[in-house]
Amino acid sequence: MKILVIGGGGREHALVWKLRQSPRVEKIFVAPGNHGIGESAELAPIAVDDLEKLAAFAEKNRVDLTVVGPELPLTLGIAEFFQQRGLKIFAPGREAARLEGSKAFAKEMLRENKIPTAAFGTFNDAAASKKYLGELQPPYVIKADGLAAGKGVLICASRADAEAAIDDVLTRRVFGAAGDKAVVEEFLEGEEASFIVLTDGEHILPLASSQDHKRVFDNDEGPNTGGMGAYSPAPIVTPEIHGRVIEEIFKPLLAGLKRRGIGYRGTLYAGLMLTTDGPKVLEFNARFGDPECQPLMVRLKSDLVPLIEATLEGRLHQVAAEWHDDPAVCVVLTAGGYPGDYAKGKEIHGLDRLKDWQSGAVFHAGTVKKDGRWLTNGGRVLGVTARGRDIAAAAAEAYRAVEQIHWEGMHYRKDIAKRALK
Repeated sequence: MKILVIGGGGREHALVWKLRQSPRVEKIFVAPGNHGIGESAELAPIAVDDLEKLAAFAEKNRVDLTVVGPELPLTLGIAEFFQQRGLKIFAPGREAARLEGSKAFAKEMLRENKIPTAAFGTFNDAAASKKYLGELQPPYVIKADGLAAGKGVLICASRADAEAAIDDVLTRRVFGAAGDKAVVEEFLEGEEASFIVLTDGEHILPLASSQDHKRVFDNDEGPNTGGMGAYSPAPIVTPEIHGRVIEEIFKPLLAGLKRRGIGYRGTLYAGLMLTTDGPKVLEFNARFGDPECQPLMVRLKSDLVPLIEATLEGRLHQVAAEWHDDPAVCVVLTAGGYPGDYAKGKEIHGLDRLKDWQSGAVFHAGTVKKDGRWLTNGGRVLGVTARGRDIAAAAAEAYRAVEQIHWEGMHYRKDIAKRALK
């Protein structure tokens, strides 16, 4: 079969890496991809939001299945667009993707279905937002309602900081249209975990647990990013918590969507805070996490294609996912200055030393190849992902590989998976 993967980051490289291992896959196209992905798939220079060109490409190349990586095409309704043309696509529909596209809608669904989450208010007026702060205790969490590339969540230690953040979102519009509304919520204490499932709207197939690291610096300091690293499994997700997440979060959410006439077929990700009162929802994503996807794909023993097909055909209860026992750890290498301003075009050294690396894979996110040289071309540049007999061994192997790579200004966290080692 022929597969089209939409996206161009580390998550999409990991999906291509895994899909290529299926004996049923004859060819993979990626739009737009990157030069690192292009070493194992054919690139199509089409933007992820150009639905017309993407569908035309799938038709022309007789693509059997399209797999969507990033959130933007999901919120634009790519699922319906492809389905209307008779094209098979692994992606939740536009209404379902509002769980990620609108934090206000997600919170509404949580409240409506009595799913544990932080106390919150949703506002399009700065004065009302600031007044609501009086009902909460510091620190405060201010969120831009729409898509903001993982950077629209602001944690504020004081009321003055929170009021400035509200002004950033609603008045100064630093997040553009994503700041049409703001969600103001209480800060939850605990440890975060990522819980990702496949669902056909009726049945739920949980993937292995994982945990990512959002802050740019060690010890979870500095601003939020799209993700600085991840590992799987997350020991903090015990069998008891696993069961509660399915029963208290995913089942009522899917039932609530169904009551609204919204079917959900695809990947569904809940970002959780594991509090002393149990798991509470921080956010939903309508796709695989990035970088959680990288360690998950490295650990997935099963062929991914039949799992996707079972999701689309409403028979997830008939399949199971097998996992390698070995944990996996992904360390993200970024350009200096990320998530703020950063330079592109820095030459990357050392990738050739990892060509025959047997213990993991290097997934390209922001790279370009010019005249035989690898150059940086984004904020998050590479995701170095390793497996090991335990989390400590996997982390050590990932960092051994990281030491082979260098470019001017390269930055990475030195404490990925440290939480799991506690």
